[in-house]
Amino acid sequence: MLNYLASRIISALFVVLGVSCLVFLLIHLVPGDPIEMMLGESARPADREALRAALGLDLPVLTQLGHYLTGLLSFDLGQSIHYRLPISELLAQRIPATAQLAVVSILVAVCIAIPLGAIAAVKKGTRWDHIAMSFSLFGVSIPNFWMGPLLIMVFSLWMGLLPVSGNEGLSSMILPAITLGTSMAAILARMVRSTLLEVLNEDYIRTARAKGLTEMQIIWRHGLRNAMLPVITLVGLQLGTLLGGAVITETIFSWPGVGQLTIEAIKRRDYPVVQACVLLISLSYVAVNVLTDIVYALIDPRIRLGDGE
Repeated sequence: MLNYLASRIISALFVVLGVSCLVFLLIHLVPGDPIEMMLGESARPADREALRAALGLDLPVLTQLGHYLTGLLSFDLGQSIHYRLPISELLAQRIPATAQLAVVSILVAVCIAIPLGAIAAVKKGTRWDHIAMSFSLFGVSIPNFWMGPLLIMVFSLWMGLLPVSGNEGLSSMILPAITLGTSMAAILARMVRSTLLEVLNEDYIRTARAKGLTEMQIIWRHGLRNAMLPVITLVGLQLGTLLGGAVITETIFSWPGVGQLTIEAIKRRDYPVVQACVLLISLSYVAVNVLTDIVYALIDPRIRLGDGE
């Protein structure tokens, strides 16, 4: 188990390193000059060159990459070109908002998906199954950039019940959490249905019925517990996405998280901030995948990891 986790962590670090280098090089190929955006088109050439030298942007790209990787080894993400602040401070301000939105969105998705998928599996082929799967198809088909403005129009502009944007408390979190949660719930519900259908045909389910357990006990104690492994994997991947920043949703609702910071940095050609945000997203995926493997082993003792066990 320990050897497996160690190998996973080492390979994941190589992935993060490769992603960081690739993003660094691609960002420098994107048209646009951060110096021009900071000083404006009317700035004198001498002022531009002085600022470029002060920020180290006059160095060769490979030299800048070397400085960037050296800083990462000392846990130094650098300084924002636009804000003139350490990037660690910017991320510390934005990560809590993204984490809050991610957790609430996952809770919304799970609370919708598990009952919906269980009902669809138990009532296979009935009207309830068709309704549940229609909702799933509906949720998957509607993109966030359409669902978000629709919710704003209905609940904010027409009914006046919820704030349009920003982070002003729990009420501000409802619409973005529903926007993210419903799309995830649609995917999770289909996964719950398919895995639960397989589990309900197993021998131990028939044995439980023979012992006289109620259908509710069989489904919730035996069926769902053994059907949750693929669902946990999917939840882990979705959580990694949300922790990295739900870029579209945060932009629509002006949610002050990592996603909105990424968009702002791209617009301003703030190279160090974009690199730090992508690095954070990569680390989120890596951490969530490793934690998912650990949860796998805890939930199902039959799963043995490492050393060919």
